[in-house]
Amino acid sequence: MTSKFKSNISEISLTYKRKVKASDRPKINSSLSAYQLFRENWNDLTINLFEEFKILLLDRNNQCMGIVPLSQGGVSGTLVDPKLVFVSALKARACGIILGHNHPSGNLRASKSDIALTQKLELGGKYLDVNVLDHIILADDDYFSFADNGLTPF
Repeated sequence: MTSKFKSNISEISLTYKRKVKASDRPKINSSLSAYQLFRENWNDLTINLFEEFKILLLDRNNQCMGIVPLSQGGVSGTLVDPKLVFVSALKARACGIILGHNHPSGNLRASKSDIALTQKLELGGKYLDVNVLDHIILADDDYFSFADNGLTPF
């Protein structure tokens, strides 16, 4: 039976288009391989200009399903909306994510806000069964891994 009243609500649609066979995806097996994949996909002209935040979406085998650019900011920071992090991961049915952002200054030290954001996202990931595996801070030719430096309970 159809209703004679139409609701004025938005239609929500979920899609996922795989462009590469799973076996052809890059595998992340270390912080170095995560850094290298991020770095290959970072704009050389802006890495030293302003902060950006991206995530790697990983399947169960830690193969990268895609990279999602989530925010661009200023010289000393960028805002990240946790809802956008997890809607991206859930839409792609990712099992794990690796966070990444650059420091235009080249300083690879994690700030208090970097640590707080990582902890917040790690907690949210536990509730959604999306593992936050690492957080990589990138510079032009080097990186810092939260996991390698004991800043996360991964």
